[in-house]
Amino acid sequence: MTNTQIADPRPAYAAATSWVTELLNGVTDEQWTAPTPCEEFDVRTLGAHLIATANRAVALAEGADALALPRLADEHDADTYAARVATAVGLWSDDTTLTTPVTVPWGEVPGAAALWGYVSETLVHGWDLAVATGQPAETDPAVVEPVLGVAKQFIPAEIRADEQVPFGPVVEPRPDAGPTEQLANWTGRDASRWVAVGA
Repeated sequence: MTNTQIADPRPAYAAATSWVTELLNGVTDEQWTAPTPCEEFDVRTLGAHLIATANRAVALAEGADALALPRLADEHDADTYAARVATAVGLWSDDTTLTTPVTVPWGEVPGAAALWGYVSETLVHGWDLAVATGQPAETDPAVVEPVLGVAKQFIPAEIRADEQVPFGPVVEPRPDAGPTEQLANWTGRDASRWVAVGA
């Protein structure tokens, strides 16, 4: 895929991060220690990881080494997340960021491909956060469906055996799973423990 064939991920990034900001705002005090489908994180550390992901999006746009940044930020709150996302959105508004090569865990790619990766990560962790805190776990299908297509192209099922690939085996979606849940399934999330049958 050439640079010109990679769709602009910025509208999807803005929409995905806006949804996650709403979810973080909806977390109650007693829910910060609750478990999430991402087994290494409770709700609090998932919030810190989401802020760290926004920090990496900022670093990539600035031409810094995003891989050198920690996986967890010191903060976990919605206001900090929204502020970091706003910085990222502002920096990525420069069109040159989309074609500038950047280094991400899966190699060197154009900025647009890297930002698509962060869109996918944001949506999947948004699903994690939503089901862990009892909030609506489906966001706008018009945002998620293109991301699901990109995820299937760039993280195909057959690469999951590679230890360097941070995704579990693909999980077969429930018959009535929405696109956000299907994206989570594609990255290895089993929704059966978190979503009521028929939900």
